[in-house]
Amino acid sequence: MKLRTINESVVLYGKGLHTAKETTVKIIPAENGGIKFKRVDVSPAVTIPADPNFVTKTSRSTTIASGEVSVTTIEHLMSALHGMGVDNAVIEVDNDEIPILDGSAQPFIKAIDSVGIRDVEEEIDEYVVTEPINLKDEATGSEIIALPGDKYELHVIIDFPGAAVDQQTAGVHNLEDYRSEIAPCRTFVFTNELEHLLAHDLIKGGDLSNALVIAEKGLTQEKLDEMTTRFHLPRHTINPNGLINNTTLHFNNELARHKLLDLIGDLALVGKRIKGKIIAIKPGHKINTDFARILKKKAAEQKKSKGRPMYDPDLAPLMDVEKVKSMLPHRFPFLLVDKIIELSANHVVGIKNVTFNEEFFQGHFPGNPVFPGVLQMEALAQTGGILALSTVEEPELWDTYFLKMDNVKFKAKVLPGDTLILKMELLTPIRRGIVHMQGSAYVGSKLVSEGELIAQIVKRTK
Repeated sequence: MKLRTINESVVLYGKGLHTAKETTVKIIPAENGGIKFKRVDVSPAVTIPADPNFVTKTSRSTTIASGEVSVTTIEHLMSALHGMGVDNAVIEVDNDEIPILDGSAQPFIKAIDSVGIRDVEEEIDEYVVTEPINLKDEATGSEIIALPGDKYELHVIIDFPGAAVDQQTAGVHNLEDYRSEIAPCRTFVFTNELEHLLAHDLIKGGDLSNALVIAEKGLTQEKLDEMTTRFHLPRHTINPNGLINNTTLHFNNELARHKLLDLIGDLALVGKRIKGKIIAIKPGHKINTDFARILKKKAAEQKKSKGRPMYDPDLAPLMDVEKVKSMLPHRFPFLLVDKIIELSANHVVGIKNVTFNEEFFQGHFPGNPVFPGVLQMEALAQTGGILALSTVEEPELWDTYFLKMDNVKFKAKVLPGDTLILKMELLTPIRRGIVHMQGSAYVGSKLVSEGELIAQIVKRTK
């Protein structure tokens, strides 16, 4: 599958929830680079990647920044882009806060729909959850868990004991349901929070048109009237469903669904499609973005180890050392392949068990034994020789000679006790005995050396 962007630019206008500043947002197509925010009201313009490592504040919204320049309340727009499958875009803003609009992701969805979506050339680079990942905030009781799964599935559990709502849960089993099931769900605030926010001038752009206001348990109409009078607000009544707004909920569990909307937006900062099941208990922007940071690191590790062969010592090898000796001319102390665990027409994987009994450790180096890098290349070459010689009759009558090594890199020390996993892959078909291969040597999950190796197999003359 291909990554996607929008067909053409689209513009939205509105005020920020926290600052009440009027902002113009222009979403621009991009062929690559993921999602980036660009502050065009500063000179020179500053671009900030939508990346969890650029998150600077998470109090009631998600803020990203580069130096002194920031963009806040990005979560609803990020959620809409990810929910609609938009991977690449540049978002130009002329202020420091994304408009709240109606408090949901729906206006952003409509804007995206108005211009449509198209594929770009780049293939999707998906992060696949392969093992349980857990993050818990002991102070708040918030927790997020990622589990392996065959698709991107999210579940949220929230509980506000002091509010006029019960515990709520929400889930989305397929992002294809995002438009109808998640996008319309509005942000919310409780009246006990509202008094603090109004007193500290923290929601200058908030009103009943862009947020649901929920009464806490025990709030009387008299106390509500006192608060609205103190802050010069219109008089409102408490509805039977606990809402102060003169409105109805889009869903019985709209609050949990909005938390799910926020979670999707914050996890979109990972910058990749995710394949796995996410369960969030009492999520908030801080734990969401902290978890996104963990997933981004895991995704980078996964990409780095992509193609790394898996070695299970409990499984019988395809070739033991005696079989290897029947194909290679090398002998003690220069046979550097103990067994072969994979072999195909295009690749081979061998194993070298490094022990302190190797002769070279006496001088390389006394008191600091290190497996020589050149011998790592030799071990890779011998492993590649198994693949090359498996293509000829009577392999024991052939020899393999180095012709060239390119782009050789040594990334970590190999020490006695390590097990080298040696992978060789054909870069071009074998012609006239010339073998061109990419070699990668691992210890566990760590790449320790790599290089392009060119050799020639030659039949011995009698």
